[in-house]
Amino acid sequence: MKKVLITGSTGAIGEACAKYFHDNGYFVYLHYNSNEAKAKELNKELSNSELLQFDITKKDEVVRALEELELDVLVNNAGITKDNLFFWMSDEEWSDVIDTSVNGTFYVTKAVLKKMILKKKGSIVNVASVSGLVGNAGQTNYSAAKGAIIAFTKALSAEVARYTIRVNAVAPGLIESDMTKELDLKEMKKAIPLRRIGKPEEVAECVFFLGDKASYVTGETLNISGGMVR
Repeated sequence: MKKVLITGSTGAIGEACAKYFHDNGYFVYLHYNSNEAKAKELNKELSNSELLQFDITKKDEVVRALEELELDVLVNNAGITKDNLFFWMSDEEWSDVIDTSVNGTFYVTKAVLKKMILKKKGSIVNVASVSGLVGNAGQTNYSAAKGAIIAFTKALSAEVARYTIRVNAVAPGLIESDMTKELDLKEMKKAIPLRRIGKPEEVAECVFFLGDKASYVTGETLNISGGMVR
């Protein structure tokens, strides 16, 4: 049975990815940091899964949890937002977002990549954002982090292709989640040619395609925004 690790599996996109990979025959490692109740609920729902708890920003915790893991696919999904206009942005709002998205992705990828290289096989999908493609006002930290993930994807893909390891990214736009419930979506939908926001399952389908199916695709970032960014 193929194995996948989904970081940030208790979020909307992480949960959808976990279910999608599971329903397509994968054993799923479900990472969480603080939302234990949601993680346990998801683990009960899936028949082939295991919980992994660690703080993605702490290298020692990551290494302890993952150094023995052998994966076919890694989905670097964990990330946070702490939006603010740049002038008012605190040092913590900047560093927390960068630490989680950028440093966390580095620690997790490094921890599992060695075994992929030894097997000469594997696939990594990084969850970026359209904010990393075009930049959003009030999100200098998040845009910087997700832009870094896109550049990281391109550079790493060039390094590990010789080992038959593919590295790609997805860049979701507005997706249904707890965060978007608080937004006034009426005006936002007007900027989306498909006139609706996306569903987490639609992102998961793209992540699965890149992670499992797209055998001749590497170094790419798939824009999933309903045409909002083009």
